[in-house]
Amino acid sequence: MNTEQVIGIIALMGKRMEQEKEFLTDLDNAIADGDHGINMARGFAAVEAKIAPLGDKDIGTVLKTAGMTLVSAVGGSAGPLYGTAFMRSGVVMNGKTEMNIADLTACLKASVEGVMQRGKAVKGEKTMLDSMIPALEAIENGINGGLDSKDAVLCGVKAAREGVEYTKTIAATKGRASYIGERSIGHQDPGATSFTYLLEVIADAL
Repeated sequence: MNTEQVIGIIALMGKRMEQEKEFLTDLDNAIADGDHGINMARGFAAVEAKIAPLGDKDIGTVLKTAGMTLVSAVGGSAGPLYGTAFMRSGVVMNGKTEMNIADLTACLKASVEGVMQRGKAVKGEKTMLDSMIPALEAIENGINGGLDSKDAVLCGVKAAREGVEYTKTIAATKGRASYIGERSIGHQDPGATSFTYLLEVIADAL
């Protein structure tokens, strides 16, 4: 993927967030403050406007600009967490105008590390990490097993979806959802869900 294609994929992410806005908000309303879908749609709309003119820049600049915009435009915890993920990815892609599957995997790894540090969270606490970490592991295993880029990312999507299902079985111990403790069991995590949607967009683009 080149810079223009990355910009196009992020624009498609914004369209997906707009499509899923009400569902994500309903998920968030059940266990938190009910604004995840609204915030994500608004944030990615702002991102699209910011990165549209950056087609002649490197991918790192695009991703870092997207991250900074998400931090400023998305409310709640999602802004800092997704913003950190994109900014860390931007560091990985600094100066590069082409992205391959190894770069994508490195970006996901940097994103996971950034979210863990920023959110002071680990897998198993009913957060976006419960889809991010399985997705990363599945993509890495797919590449190591000889799969092509598309099939490896599809393995990641499958693992992310399974991670979303897993969040239904556990109580939240991080974020606003942790306030209701055991009553969060049975509900899927909005952040894990929105991350899965973003990965699906990447898979479709490939």
